[in-house]
Amino acid sequence: MFPSPLTRSTLSTLAVLMLLLGGSATALLLAAPEASAAEGSAPLRAGIDSSWVFIGAALATGLSSLGAGFAVAKVGVAAVGALAEKPELFGRLLIFIGLAEGIAIYGLIVSILMLNRLG
Repeated sequence: MFPSPLTRSTLSTLAVLMLLLGGSATALLLAAPEASAAEGSAPLRAGIDSSWVFIGAALATGLSSLGAGFAVAKVGVAAVGALAEKPELFGRLLIFIGLAEGIAIYGLIVSILMLNRLG
């Protein structure tokens, strides 16, 4: 028995939300301030307010994961339908799904570059 469209969309939405929360949590954990050994030491990051960079990195990772989740959900459904009709399209369909997953990787790279700019 195939799941209903409502069940499929609900599962896709839950998967996207898990990716969004996971990406945001990862970016925030990577950007957590380190405890300094000496109290009252000078701030390590001068020039820009680093909290905006942390928020930007979290948004880059989270929103790119959200977009990748929606893209994989749409492309995956279409790929399964096309694969049921023509099994010889398997290689091409994997490429399309890989391109959709690449969106999340680009967001992660952007957030890493943003965090590296802080020093």
